[in-house]
Order: sequence, then structure tokens, then C-alpha cells
Amino acid sequence: MTGTTLYKILFVNQGQVYEIYARSLGHGSLFGFIEVEELVFGERSTVVLDPSEEKIKSEFKGVKRTYLPMHSIVRIDEVDKQGTSKISKVEGGNVAQFPMPVYTPGEGNKS
Repeated sequence: MTGTTLYKILFVNQGQVYEIYARSLGHGSLFGFIEVEELVFGERSTVVLDPSEEKIKSEFKGVKRTYLPMHSIVRIDEVDKQGTSKISKVEGGNVAQFPMPVYTPGEGNKS
């Protein structure tokens, strides 16, 4: 490992699964959101362009920090190597997950 932490974040947005890479993430100051900073996109070659990576790169162009709703996060992994950022269709039919309630501070266990 190079000493710099790298995270792979998968999240759902409008029926598509986004896979992005970032150097910094946390719970941030907005309740119910994950704060993602320092997005990393491949700079492998200027000759060969990957259309799927170019689409996501243009969508996040100029973004310094983004906030993702907790319920849209599918998975967060700490990785050694960067893969290709991409947008793909959700597999599995036309059934959508109902938004789940989020823990709110101050709520006790009401038994």
C-alpha cells in the first residue's frame, strides 16, 4: 500500500449503480449523509478513452465534495488499487427497495 487511503464506493442513483473512488469520506455535518471528498478518476491514457468512465467523470466534473444519502449506499471498501469508475444498470427486475428509517439522535429503546 502506498500510504494513502483509497475507498471504492458503490451507491444507487435513479435506477443505476455508481462505482466511484475517493481518498476521503466520513459522516459529515449533514445528518443521514456520507460526505465523500477527493474523487479519483483514472488517468491511465489520453489515447484510449473508456466511455463509461468518461460519463461518470463528466458528471462529477468540478465537484469538490459530494454528499450521498446513507440509504443509497450499497457498499464501501478500502482498496489497495483503483479500478474503473462506472455507472451500470441495477440488475434484478422492477422492484425497488423502500427507504428505511434512519436512526435519529435522542431516540431511546422504547420497549
